[in-house]
Amino acid sequence: MANVAVIGAQWGDEGKGKVVDWLASRADLVVRFQGGHNAGHTLVVGNVTYKLSLLPSGVVRGKLGIIGNGVVLDPDALLAEIAKVGAQGLSVTPENLRIAENVPLILPLHPALDKAREAARGEDKIGTTGRGIGPAYEDKVGRRSIRLCDLAEPETLSAKLDELLLHHNALFRGLGAPEFEKQPLLDALLALAPKLLPFAEAVWERLDTARSEGKRVLFEGAQAVMLDVDHGTYPYVTSSNTVAGGAAAGSGVGPDAVGYVLGIAKAYTTRVGSGPFPTELHDETGRLLGERGREFGTVTGRPRRCGWFDAALVRQAVKLGGVNGLVVTKLDVLDGLPELKICIGYEVDGVRMKRLPAAQGAQSRATPVFETLPGWPGSTMGARSYGELPAEAVKYIRRIEELVEAPVVLLSTSPERDDTIMMKDPFAG
Repeated sequence: MANVAVIGAQWGDEGKGKVVDWLASRADLVVRFQGGHNAGHTLVVGNVTYKLSLLPSGVVRGKLGIIGNGVVLDPDALLAEIAKVGAQGLSVTPENLRIAENVPLILPLHPALDKAREAARGEDKIGTTGRGIGPAYEDKVGRRSIRLCDLAEPETLSAKLDELLLHHNALFRGLGAPEFEKQPLLDALLALAPKLLPFAEAVWERLDTARSEGKRVLFEGAQAVMLDVDHGTYPYVTSSNTVAGGAAAGSGVGPDAVGYVLGIAKAYTTRVGSGPFPTELHDETGRLLGERGREFGTVTGRPRRCGWFDAALVRQAVKLGGVNGLVVTKLDVLDGLPELKICIGYEVDGVRMKRLPAAQGAQSRATPVFETLPGWPGSTMGARSYGELPAEAVKYIRRIEELVEAPVVLLSTSPERDDTIMMKDPFAG
């Protein structure tokens, strides 16, 4: 049986949480390999709704959760999330959660810098969550991060804070923002050490052992391919590599261990924050999709922008992300619409293109080329087989497969975990 990596195939918020939860019941370990607490997964289990940002979704199903080194970790956010799910009856301890000892930490100065920069950008702001994700990744590649393992070495921690503040306070002065003092940061980190260090380990060793024992590993991505720092709609992207290749580097395994790559896409398209969105709808249909789909960010609460399914975009994500099979979610949101549109390409300055261009200006000028399909009068809500779907809904899915050049292997027809149609078992490889 193969390992499975789950990634978003649009701009995030595609319903990865439900899919990971559904797959986690058959996995042995679930690994978060990139992102931070700017990502959010909503899991509905019976009458309980869990909103997770850092915790791997598998912990809800009693599986071992791992936070990999590719994540940037806010200690306070993690402890608050553990307390929150604890109040819902879910105990998270070092027995069911392990954290890479070399994971970089998000400190209070990181969100402060994030917000100060966004304020300085004015109307040109990127639309970050303001949670310090980008600045934390900058420190990682700048080789000045405070990592979880540093909390066990007070002298090392003190020296690294000196270097970190030398860099950041210069930025704060330039932005006209308050500077940070060393001692409060050092005291706070030393107080966190006994709470966090029991979770720390060399997770790459655990994953290597799991592989030798034939255990199934589920790699859980955050955000989506079109928010990848290299391949997304730059600069309106996240600060990490969201493609499946990031699962290897972000958890400490070889690329051959990632396994089957499952891409998640909604039956329409949404986006949170700023940036290009060729198929965005500003009319009644866009409002209807948002209302029916309950399109609000899990982490931010911001309303999501809504539009028609962009097959050209998803095809691009399939190629870039190494997607083997696609999951289509929220098909039921389209129930009853008289007609549907699918973007099959773009026109940019009079030139027809099958992909979204890389240049920022060209992206903003891209207009969609649509194909129109009939809607369906019946309901897809809760369907658990293709035979329960209206014929037009099946045709819609088949057309998506043709356009994105990938098979639809799972279909989600409601937020409920078991309302899922499976055409292929991802764990079968």
